[in-house]
Amino acid sequence: MCINPRNSQKPFIYVVLVFCIMVTFSVHAQVKPNLGTVNRMMNDAKTQMDKGNYESANVIFRQIIEGNYTIPQEMPYYFAETLYHLEQYDNSANFLKKYLEINRSGGDHFEAAKALENKLAEPLLAIRSCQLCDRKGYRYEPCSKCHGEKITEKSCQFCKSRGEVGCTTCMGSGLVTRRNVFNIIEYHECAKCSNTGRTICPVCEGTKQELITCMVCKGNGTQVSDQLCDHIGEINHTHEKIGN
Repeated sequence: MCINPRNSQKPFIYVVLVFCIMVTFSVHAQVKPNLGTVNRMMNDAKTQMDKGNYESANVIFRQIIEGNYTIPQEMPYYFAETLYHLEQYDNSANFLKKYLEINRSGGDHFEAAKALENKLAEPLLAIRSCQLCDRKGYRYEPCSKCHGEKITEKSCQFCKSRGEVGCTTCMGSGLVTRRNVFNIIEYHECAKCSNTGRTICPVCEGTKQELITCMVCKGNGTQVSDQLCDHIGEINHTHEKIGN
């Protein structure tokens, strides 16, 4: 049976057209509710800001971002203002920078944004100069794994946690050989291992544990906490004995 090539394309074209129509309706069906949802959420966030409830506004702004909605053009400014009042200065500066990149000199809050930029200068400088926090302004605390010691213990790999290894002088036999003046081989007790054939592990020194750089803090002795830094005092290291 001969098939007309032109007719054979019709089912495929029909399927493609139906798919395009479905996608178009799907997109329109999603965009309209999303715009309304974002506008409502933005108004809620600004209301919370007016009331001084910046933590609540912060939650709403993050929901907009995490919901993959189209971000309103003025939202980065409002978010930056909110984060400034929450003392999250580095995050505030990032969103403010984004706002200025998007709007340049034409944004509704351009002048307010430039004023906020000036207000951020001092706290950002304090963060950059502080040795007690990371670049985002979060306080360092003693490492939860090594407690500030910078090292941790693990089972000694050199001796397989036995605490001792074979004597390298007598090769584990406990005896060493020597030739006397008559060229006769004599056997003597190994002085290094006292005829046992074993010696204390040189890595763990018999403890069965070896010291390694802490993998959690990478040997720094500290890790970043979730507390914003006040740039006062020092890190209170708790020097606990490793293994306790």
